[in-house]
Amino acid sequence: MSGLSLLAALKAFDATARAGSMTAAAQLLALQQPTVSAHIQRLEEEFGVELFYRRGRRLELSTFGETLLEVTRRAFSAEEDAHALLAAAKNKYAGRLMVHAVGPYNVVPLLRAFLGAYPMVSVAVGVGDSRSITRKILDYQGDVGVVLNHERQPELHSVFHRTQRLVVFAHVNHPLASAPGIRLQDLQGQHFVIREEGSTTRRVFENELRRRGIQVKVALEMGSREAVREAVAQGLGLGVVADAAYVPDTRLTQLPVTDSDMATHVHLICRTERQHHPLIAALMGMAQKPSPLQR
Repeated sequence: MSGLSLLAALKAFDATARAGSMTAAAQLLALQQPTVSAHIQRLEEEFGVELFYRRGRRLELSTFGETLLEVTRRAFSAEEDAHALLAAAKNKYAGRLMVHAVGPYNVVPLLRAFLGAYPMVSVAVGVGDSRSITRKILDYQGDVGVVLNHERQPELHSVFHRTQRLVVFAHVNHPLASAPGIRLQDLQGQHFVIREEGSTTRRVFENELRRRGIQVKVALEMGSREAVREAVAQGLGLGVVADAAYVPDTRLTQLPVTDSDMATHVHLICRTERQHHPLIAALMGMAQKPSPLQR
């Protein structure tokens, strides 16, 4: 197999693995489905490997195929970045970014500034928790992640964006609502509406309670900040959220905690080898210089 035909076959394999079928891969590559199938068959026959398990009409990567995919993703991601660099130079930063964020409250002000500076860029945003976002960035399923309390890894490049304090809030008729300030000990035995397991905000809050020997009752777990806020507004318990994500409501009041500086730290992450991609570098550079609206 010549170098060019091997490259075409590897692209067919990579696209099939990422898209989940040869038909979808053919659409990505602007080829006919039989051409994609022939490329993969030649790879398997010439090198004596099995890249996919055929489960009826469904394809499943073999163990060898998973290993090869790690290599092709790195190779073709670099090729895509080279195209993006050349396109940015030609079109004055036109292109598309896929951003995954823990929520809208940090990423939207940042994207507002970014799109103001680079109006020819389009951005798609996915939402998840920090762990799932990190997996997506490592797996080349996104360009930039906006995460909380990032743990350093050699495969990831990160920049610090901001620190956000945690605030406790309550229904206006809650017994603690009239206090001008509370100590963390005042939360002993209180009912809380809290995010699901995996939430960084929850982990920071529970770690601080554990360190102080304070026990609260998790009365309700909710899958989003908005759901927590509404449950607290309905009087189902206290809530805790980052200050950037607290939305004022006539039914709610903040409870200033006077003896704690609980906080989460917002970072932007990308694959280390992709940190010089022009659009990624521009967004991450902007995150290090927050505007007054983002502080």
